Amino acid sequence: MFKKILVANRGEIAVRIIKACQEIGIKTVAIYSKVDKAAPHVQLADETINLGDPTPVESYLNIPKIIKIAQDIGAEAIHPGYGFLAENPDFAQSCNDVNVKFIGPSPKVISLMGDKIAAKKTMEKAMVPVIPGYHGVEQDNAALVKEGKKIGFPLLVKAAAGGGGKGMRLVRSENLLEESIEGAKRESKSAFGDDTVFLEKYLDKPRHIEFQILADEHGNVIHLFERECSIQRRHQKIIEETPSPVMTPQLREKMGNAAVAAAKAVGYTNAGTVEFMVDGDLNFYFMEMNTRLQVEHPITEMTTGIDLVKWQLRIASGMKLSLKQKDLTQRGHAIECRIYAEDPSNGFLPSIGTLEKVEAPTGPNIRDDSGIYSGMKVTPYYDPMLAKLIAYAENREESINKMIWALSHYVVMGVTTNISFLKTLLKHQEFIKGNITTHFIDDYFKDWTVTKKGLPIDAIIALAVYDSIHSKKQEIVRYKETDPHSPWKHVGRWRVGGKGV
Repeated sequence: MFKKILVANRGEIAVRIIKACQEIGIKTVAIYSKVDKAAPHVQLADETINLGDPTPVESYLNIPKIIKIAQDIGAEAIHPGYGFLAENPDFAQSCNDVNVKFIGPSPKVISLMGDKIAAKKTMEKAMVPVIPGYHGVEQDNAALVKEGKKIGFPLLVKAAAGGGGKGMRLVRSENLLEESIEGAKRESKSAFGDDTVFLEKYLDKPRHIEFQILADEHGNVIHLFERECSIQRRHQKIIEETPSPVMTPQLREKMGNAAVAAAKAVGYTNAGTVEFMVDGDLNFYFMEMNTRLQVEHPITEMTTGIDLVKWQLRIASGMKLSLKQKDLTQRGHAIECRIYAEDPSNGFLPSIGTLEKVEAPTGPNIRDDSGIYSGMKVTPYYDPMLAKLIAYAENREESINKMIWALSHYVVMGVTTNISFLKTLLKHQEFIKGNITTHFIDDYFKDWTVTKKGLPIDAIIALAVYDSIHSKKQEIVRYKETDPHSPWKHVGRWRVGGKGV
């Protein structure tokens, strides 16, 4: 096993990796930009290195700088987490070039799966179902229009190097096809430096279901069941759960086998995720493979009892998988909510500012994966995700109720968050019934706005007193909260100059 690794990331995932390393006796090195100097991952690590400039290209995306740090401090391996350089084949190759282990798949596999056209062709050869479409090399507009007519409408134009909805266009009629192709190419070129596109049949209101896989360097591959990831905004997930409410034992076996076949077809190693789209008739199609740890990995850990990060470390160090597919089981139900500094009532625009107060809920089977703290500044430099809240219970109904309770007790003051939106969504009857698709938010929350009311006068007075004489002991100030969305609602009683009780 490694003695020292460098964690090439920040926020909650850096904290998660550092804790896993320390639990098995691995020393960790944290890197940080100057705005992250007081961040939790910096406080937890055994060693820390300042990257300086907070802009991503000069800090967490600076490959030469990170590689040199790894060499200077004697790191045997680098864990990239997710985001930033996690799926960058050049970074993985740079690690290999200096004999530092990249904790993830090979650069070749990352490149192959990063090219959506090549990935789909590989899956077709491996007999993994793919969405019907055109995945050829011809990029002339006239040729693409001709292929689009063969597929039929509606269809999707998608960037081969894309992600997060960039370089993607939904085309409902033939007369809009060429214009959409040109638009997708322009956006893809700007975002990814590559204007290659492909065409796919459009699945009306599909589900997004992914399978977690683990693969060692000795040819052993297993899956750890599915995660339902259909609740998305701007093609990005905000709520995930496992098991999927639509899953049957037969469908799980078929999709699990397809995920394992996909991993074997490309010689995959370490942790990864095979993503599928599932239509209304429960037909499933390969969409892509994420060659890294996923944001939503905790719900798999909660229902299987398997620590995915520790297995990443073991596999990267050369160990064989001791886990056998026939022995793996799931128990109970887990839900994850991504807490963002963003305004759902204003197009989910990011919110920046200082976190005046942060207080996470606690309780049995409630997990808070967080990299935030009171006094932290939320800057425009990085992704606005603040934390991931996970709730586990014996069944889906209990898990939903526990999550609603936990969100109601999650205090984040100083920036606008999506906490109220998440609670409202979880209470929606169609969500409770499990009738969810990737269009759920557009269908039911397109014009959602939070009910905004002023704070009760009692609370304003209490805060004013606290601000002026917070160091002195005071009597309890009580007030009655009527706004169900207020961040003050769950507290009930406040002690001026002290903690709410």
